[in-house]
Formats: sequence, C-alpha cells, structure tokens
Amino acid sequence: QHSVMLPADTLESLQIKGVLSGCAIIVRGQPRGGPPPERQINLSNIRAGAMARRAAQGQPDSKDTPDEPYAFQAREFLRKKLIGKEVCFTVEIKTALGREYGMVYLGKDTSGENIAEALVNEGLATVRREGIRGNNPEQVRLCELEDQAKSSKKGQWSEGGGTHTIRDMKYTIENPRNFVDSLHQKPINAIIEHVRDGSVVRALLLPDYYLVTVMLSGVKCPSFKREADGTETPEPFAAEAKFFTESRLLQRDVQIILESCPNQIILGTILHPNGNITELLLKEGFARCVDWSMAVYTQGAEKLRAAERSAKERKVRIWKDYVAPTANLDQKDRQFVAKVMQVVNADAMVVKLNSGEYKTIHLSSIRPPRNESEDKNKDKDKRFRPLYDIPYMFEAREFLRKKLIGKKVNVTVDYIRAATGPGEGTPAFAERTCATVTIGGINIAEALVSKGLATVIRYRQDDDQRSSHYDELLAAEARAIKNGKGLHSKKEVPIHRVADISGETQKAKQFLPFLQRAGRSEAVVEYVFSGSRLKLYMPKETCLITFLLAGIECPRSSRNLPGGLQVAEPFSDEAMLFTKELVLQREVEVEVESMDKAGNFIGWLHIEGVNLSVALVENALSKVHFTAERSAYYKTLVSAEEVCRQRKEKVWANYEEKPVEEVVHLSEEKERVANYRHVFVTEITDQLHFYAQDVETGGQLESLMETMRAELASQPPVEGSFVARRGDYCIAKFADGEWYRARVEKVESPAKVHVFYIDYGNREVVSSTRLAAMLPAFSTRALPAQATEYTFAFIQVPQDEDARADVVDCVVRDIQNIQCLLNVEYSGATCPHVTVQFGDTKDDVGLGLVKEGLVMVDVRKEKHLQKMVRPQILFLAILNIWRYGDFRADDADEFGYRR
Repeated sequence: QHSVMLPADTLESLQIKGVLSGCAIIVRGQPRGGPPPERQINLSNIRAGAMARRAAQGQPDSKDTPDEPYAFQAREFLRKKLIGKEVCFTVEIKTALGREYGMVYLGKDTSGENIAEALVNEGLATVRREGIRGNNPEQVRLCELEDQAKSSKKGQWSEGGGTHTIRDMKYTIENPRNFVDSLHQKPINAIIEHVRDGSVVRALLLPDYYLVTVMLSGVKCPSFKREADGTETPEPFAAEAKFFTESRLLQRDVQIILESCPNQIILGTILHPNGNITELLLKEGFARCVDWSMAVYTQGAEKLRAAERSAKERKVRIWKDYVAPTANLDQKDRQFVAKVMQVVNADAMVVKLNSGEYKTIHLSSIRPPRNESEDKNKDKDKRFRPLYDIPYMFEAREFLRKKLIGKKVNVTVDYIRAATGPGEGTPAFAERTCATVTIGGINIAEALVSKGLATVIRYRQDDDQRSSHYDELLAAEARAIKNGKGLHSKKEVPIHRVADISGETQKAKQFLPFLQRAGRSEAVVEYVFSGSRLKLYMPKETCLITFLLAGIECPRSSRNLPGGLQVAEPFSDEAMLFTKELVLQREVEVEVESMDKAGNFIGWLHIEGVNLSVALVENALSKVHFTAERSAYYKTLVSAEEVCRQRKEKVWANYEEKPVEEVVHLSEEKERVANYRHVFVTEITDQLHFYAQDVETGGQLESLMETMRAELASQPPVEGSFVARRGDYCIAKFADGEWYRARVEKVESPAKVHVFYIDYGNREVVSSTRLAAMLPAFSTRALPAQATEYTFAFIQVPQDEDARADVVDCVVRDIQNIQCLLNVEYSGATCPHVTVQFGDTKDDVGLGLVKEGLVMVDVRKEKHLQKMVRPQILFLAILNIWRYGDFRADDADEFGYRR
C-alpha cells in the first residue's frame, strides 16, 4: 500500500498533478531539488468514457475523436473530488508496459471513500464484469452499485445524451480579437487544462467550453526550445517555472481576464482565489517583465515591476547573477536635489549640486527630436543649427527651459551609460548619467513625451539600463500618438526662421535704430561667452545677437588670437560663472544704446529688477568704465565700486589708495545722520503720506504669505464665521482673490466693514463674508505689520485740492510700487518725516517736487538740517508758484503735466 499526502488547495505546493479521465489520475511525490517524479494510477475494475482526442499530426489517416457520453462529467466529478485532497491507493496490477491499476481512497487509509465505487454509484463509469471473481467482495460491491445506478437511471444510464462539445478556439473562431474584445476585459470562469511553460497555459472557458491558449500579460518565463529532431531543450529554470505554475493552477477553477489579442496571441491574467500567478512568478524569479505586453496588463504594471525588482534585489533564480545599474553608486549619488542651471538639449541639462559641483544629467530612456530629412546633404552651404532646424527641437528645449531653469529638481539616477567609441556612421559618446528628473511630483521626461516632444527608446528584453518609470513613458507616448501631439502630428512641422546677426555689421546697423527706439526689449540669454559678453535670442524679432554689457570693464577670459593664446585675466572665470548663474537661459530685458565695429550691440541687461552691470560691480567682478558717466546708472555703479574698493575685494585685491592730506573738520553740535535704507513704496494717500515696506524683510513676508495661502487652500475658512470688531486683526480676501493680513477699522454693517491691509497700507470696504480669523502662526507676533506710514520732510503740501491732487498724481507715477531709498530726518505728530531718493539715479524726490513748483519748502530752524533746506529755497526763489499768484497756463510743466 502506498500513501500520498495532498495538502489543502493553496498556491504553495501540490502533490497531485491532475485527472486525465474518469478512470485515470496522475500523482506526484515530494519535490527535491526540482520537479518531482510523476505516476499514473488507473482505477481497477471500472471503465469511464474516453475523452476527446485530436488527430495525430503527420498521420493523414487519423481523425479527431469526440468525447464519449459522460466522459467529461466523469472527469469533472473526479477532478472536483480529488484535486487538493489526501488520497491513498493500492496497486493491484502492473502491466508489462508499466501501467498501474489499483484502488484509490479519499483520506489517509482505506477506510475513506472508494473513488471507483463513487463513480459507479453516480452512473459515470461501468464495471468490467469480464474479470470479476465471485469471491472478491470489492468487485461484488461494484456490481451491486452499478445495478442500483441503472435502476435509478443515473448518469449514463439516464435517457439524456450526456455529451459536451468542447470547441478549440484555434479551429472554431475566425477572429479571436473580436472574441476577446466582446468580453470587455471582465473576469470569466475557467479550468486550466494544460501548462505549456510557466507563462503559457491552455484553459477551458466556461460556460461555453471554449479551449484557448493564453499567454500571461506582461511577463515571460524561460521556455522549452524545440530542436530539429523534435526534442525539447529547456532554458535555465524552464522546468522549475513550469512546475511552479502547474502545481498551483493545473485543473484548478480560476478566473481569467482576457486582455488583448495581438497577432492571434491571446494575452490574459489568471486570478486564483489565493493570488495572481503573474506576480508570483516575477517575485520568485521565474519570469521577467515584457515591455510589449505590459501595456495591456489591467492589474497595474507598477505591481509587476515591483515584483521583478524584489526578485532582482534578492538575486533569486533567473536573477542569480544580476547586478543593478547603480550598484556602484553611493546612496547620495543615486538620489539628490539639484538646481537646474542650463538646458543643454531636449534630453539633457546641467544641474548644480548642493556641494557647488556642476553635473550633466540626461533624461532616462527618451530620445530628443531628430533630423529625419531624407536629403541630409541638402543646403550644404547653409549653416545647420539643430535647435532651430530640427522639427520640434526648439519646442522641446523651450518646454524644459521654462519649466526647469533656475528651479530645484529631484534627481534619481537610473543608470550610467558607458562611453562608446566612434563606429561606422555613429559618433563617439562620453559617459552619460541617465536619470529620472521630477519637479512638484511631475516626471519631466513623461511630460515631454506626452506632448510629443520626445520619443521613448526601445530596448532588448534583457537590457536593464532603462528608466525606473519606463512603463509610464510608454503609456505617455501611446497617448501622444493617439492624440497626434508634436512629433506624431500630421500637421505641417513648425519652422523657425531665426536670423543670426552676430558679427554681421551691416545687418546690425540696420537693426540698431529699431532696438534703440524700442526701449526695453525682451530677450532670452542663449549663451555666455564671458562675464560681460552674451548671445541673446530676441523672440519678437526672431533673431540672435551678440550683446556687450555697457558701463563696465569686466576681466577678459582666455581666447585664441593670431599671435597666440591670450591668458585669462584674474577673476574672469568667476565673472563668467556669476553671469551664467544669474542669467543663462533666463528671460531678461535689454536696453540697447549703441554697437561696436564688429556688429555687437552694447547696452544694459536687467533680470527681475537687477541690472547685471551693477550686480557685477557690486560683487567686485568688474570695474566701472568711463563710458558709464552719461548713463542713468552711473551713480549707482560708482557707489557700488567704492564699497568694493574700500574692502579690497576680488578685482580690487591689489588696489592701493592714493594718500590724501588730512583735513580737520570742526563738527557742529549735532550732525544730520544720513542712513538711507531700501524700501518698497506700496501706497500713497490723498494727503501725500505714503506707506512703504523694508526690502530686507520682503522675503519673510513673501514666505509667510505663501504658507498662509497654502494652509487656507487646504483648509478654507467657513464663510461668514468671523464676526468683525473694530481693532481686530484678521485676514481679508482682496479684489484679486488672494488673502492678506488686515485690521478692522470700522464696522458699519456686516456688508460694510472698513479694513486696513497692514502689510501694504491700502484700505477697502468689504463684506464680512470676505473676512476670516487670523491664525496665530501668521499674526503680527510672527511677523510685524510690514507697511509703515511716512510723509515727506522739508516740504509743505498745497491746501488747494486741485493742486494737491496734482502733487499726489506726480508722486504716484514716480514712486508707487517702486524700490526707493529712504532716510528718516525728523519725527512728526503722526508719522516720521523722511527724504526719499530714486533707487537708480539717487535723485531726491522731494527736491524734484520743489523744482517743478508743485510744493513749497518747509523751512526748518535746526542747524543740522539747514544743508537740506538751502538748495530747496534756491529753487523756490526761481519757481515759487505761490509768491505772485498763479500766472502760468494750466498745462505748465511745473504743475506736473508732462508731454
């Protein structure tokens, strides 16, 4: 007696392989170092109907044999009773050919249910009476059960036909794709009839009994290669993978999602109550992900990648020799945050690490637009410019530039592509660091591909050097193709006719008057040659120009001259690096003043309110050139240069100050203190008082506002919950829809609440529904009110309303929303009295009002203030509009009306 123990139905291990028919089963022993030996047991003394058999290939005389009546029912009865159960059996006869006949019982011993008797009792098998011996009680028992089944008309003794038609889809359905589509990717019940290899099975679809071959979506197991002589050679781990699937699914009741049918191959996912075989095969290292079928996997491709990644990390089975692409990198080199300094190409950028080091990063697994022109030799004389001449290259570069330049991004290195030498028709490539770059949770490569501005590289199946988000890239490309975006569009490709007038003296001369008249023009810095020499792209004019910074003398970089290499001057590299970090590929404004003999334009460049010439001088990387004297920025340049010269910084390191004769000054009892500080004027009242913010604390205010608005966006205040009381601090929604800090000044009614915006100085009447309580984190304790009230020193405002309105209009045009310099001269009854200077020219605003005859001088008796009052009185003596009455025309220039 032999006993085979079969555990409960799990996906972990099985010791019964399957049921061949109503009277034959296959059992297997315990696996030891590989698939275990198998054994077929035929039930003694009974016969069940034969299952259908297809005609043998290569034998013209053979024919298909259908199921005999009740053969399928008998097989199903036995399959449902035995699969996953404990059985024991006795071998009674063993033929010369090795076939074994015996009795099979459910359970651990012969006291269990006799399987042959159960089949006969249900009328699903007949007794072989020709070999019956009268003294054998088991055989007698079988005859009695058969007689009872006949009298009860069970199974094949009933009047019904009892046949099932199993249809092989390969031969019965002309269009498998339509059949798969008609199921709408809904799970259907099935029985796994055969396992060809770990990832290909034959399944019987219920209830229509279609027999189909299904390949698991998204994966491939090692297979068995059929040789010319008909033998099969297994790839490494092919037998183990087949056993893994077979022992868990063969003849099991499962559900199958038929997902796609490319090239007559049906792809699907098999779901067992205890798991998904696709994911298990990957996790145990029996399979690898397959790109071409991954896209149709409905359960989430990221799960498959994660399962494969787990197997790779554990180096199990087919991954036993696996080495990760970034295995030699430290964690800090695999993942880091960096600032984008330059977009080199549609798939490459230069970033600045926290250490200050610069690194070139390529976007993983994507290819930028390429020149697909059939006639590549066309226009040989024309200078080929890839950025403008390759379709969609400019759009791709601009997308990255606008999205990334100057921003901090998260970089995850996916692989290092080794350097390659030049080959036939292929150039040499240096080593490349390929990474996934994200900003604000957005994968930049995916965004680029989804807009049709790049394509995804296809790899060999065993090539692991690819993006960690490769499936998302493929999906993005599929969307772009479907929607006809960018490179996949059938429309005319965009053409960029950009004129390069760098060094073209004649063209530059024609263009100069236009740029001079334009005032400030928009530009993009394309290249930085040195600290003060740049190449600009003018979007409105669609041209490239060389631009030299006016007013400064910058250290020269090294360059090749006819006489040999010119050595770089000290700090030239620092100046170039400073300019690059500040303006390279940024959107700037330029004022063109003139041009040199070589056709290079000369002028001033501004970026976000910063004059690059002034910034270089302030950082001791340039000196002021005498040509700056006639510019409006001369005073600012000179004062910045003086500070650096005194400190002997960088270009002034070796500066020796000329000796000056000592002069003894007799100090007066009290000196006027001139301590000008930078302020930003936000509001001007009808009484010529104004509110200003300190520039130094501007960053704190911006940070507080961003945090406050983000919190309000995530947890919006309940409308109408705030009860306004005079003097309360609150937050108010301004006309622009944004929240600001405010103070309640007066409450007329819930619909009319007077508020004062404490950070800007303006007032508004709002409904209480636009007010909310101020959170403690954003109160005046966290940051004091930023708007401070001031009035002008040394001047008297006209009492006449019209005249005063003229003064206010003039001041609003000159300094509102402008950065100025402010110095407190003396205190007043309500607020400090100050002098204000323009930020660029340092001209006094109050003195300008006196010059124009708009205000009178307020004569101060203090000795230390007389120096300030005296020049104003001199101008007043000439242009005092009040001394002899109003004797000029209404549109006189002194009243502030300007043509």
